[in-house]
Amino acid sequence: MEKTKNRRLNIIFESEVLDENPKAQKKNRKKSGSTKKDASSKGHVWEFIAIATIPLVLVLGNSMLVPILPDMQERMGISRFQSSLVITLFSVTAGLIIPISGYLSDRFSRKAVIIPSLIVYGAAGILAGFGAIWNSYTILIISRAIQGLGAAGTAPIAMALVGDLYKGGTESKALGLIEASNGTGKVLSPIFGSLLALLIWFAPFFAFPVFCLLALLAVIFMIKEPKKKQEPQALKAYIGQIGSILKDKGRWLITSFFAGSLALFILFGVLFYLSQILEEEPYSIEGVKKGLVLAIPLLGQVVTAYTTGALIKKNGTLMRWLMNIGLILMTISLALTIFLNTNLYIFIGLLTLSGIGTGLLLPCLNTMITGSVEREQRGMITSLYNSLRFIGVAFGPPIFGWLMNISHKAIFITVSSLAFITLGLVFFLIKPKGQVN
Repeated sequence: MEKTKNRRLNIIFESEVLDENPKAQKKNRKKSGSTKKDASSKGHVWEFIAIATIPLVLVLGNSMLVPILPDMQERMGISRFQSSLVITLFSVTAGLIIPISGYLSDRFSRKAVIIPSLIVYGAAGILAGFGAIWNSYTILIISRAIQGLGAAGTAPIAMALVGDLYKGGTESKALGLIEASNGTGKVLSPIFGSLLALLIWFAPFFAFPVFCLLALLAVIFMIKEPKKKQEPQALKAYIGQIGSILKDKGRWLITSFFAGSLALFILFGVLFYLSQILEEEPYSIEGVKKGLVLAIPLLGQVVTAYTTGALIKKNGTLMRWLMNIGLILMTISLALTIFLNTNLYIFIGLLTLSGIGTGLLLPCLNTMITGSVEREQRGMITSLYNSLRFIGVAFGPPIFGWLMNISHKAIFITVSSLAFITLGLVFFLIKPKGQVN
């Protein structure tokens, strides 16, 4: 009766809680057929490097272009809204296609989806570069949509791959590495994009295929994917199982999806906002210097994300504390920027504090979501999560651009209120306890 009550109230992840008795844990691992490698294995280093290249390539798709958006507006004669669509269309397309990529990765294999996706991603980058050379906004925007198709099969599937390869603390560490790699890309890409723009403003588009090639070689030669233990399910049965998972765990899963989406919405919205205002009076910061300023809040996120992933080790109680602390930091820091925005140092410091909050939140969400299902459904569940994350990225720049036309206060009143609402949802609906599977 108590177990049924807990499931009904969605208070704990009863299906994720493991018996802390070592014999019971061993029995559970044997039952699930787990053959995961030990964290001390030498092969893990190269696997971690290869896995980290996938989200790194993905995040370059947006972050590297943020510093050149004002140049794009000037050189191509387009509006601020049209330049924001270069980010938005890429992310919307990826968000819509990610669930399909997730299903295909469950049915066939993770690498069978990741490899062609990287090829499409890189090739479309070349086409986008020519669209800029030809001063064709139409070709540029179509190319970005094609890049979004490729992006759908990269980092979201890498998250499912981590769940296939590792268990326990190694899995949470690898997922923290994915989030840190994502953040590292966000830190370096504005700087790198600004440096490339010194050559010519559209040079970042032609950098995509180089990074994709490096990631492609790493995935092919450094990652050995475990063989599937079961035959692929029929589509109807597969969808039925996904529906059952969402019905059973929907409250905390959907809350987690929303929290991850909001974090990325705020992050990319803030990047777009900073990219615009830093070139205006009274700041007048351009080029590489602007890229360095944009990288500061992201650096706070990446260091925190990697540290969080290494520390949580699937400890449900610790994850709950860190998620709530992260959202508290985001809420307070974003609220303070309503009033403390005239001094650039204080403003960037508050945004960095918000980035630290994001770094506490995301690795915990990644670990819980990836460990919530068996391998056969993991691709779809992680893809649904990443799909909503992409939607958050997609709507960040245009909504922040629209709010900029109202006022600075309108932006940060909105996002601090959303962070506070999310804090309430996470506090009441996500309550992992003990050791999360």
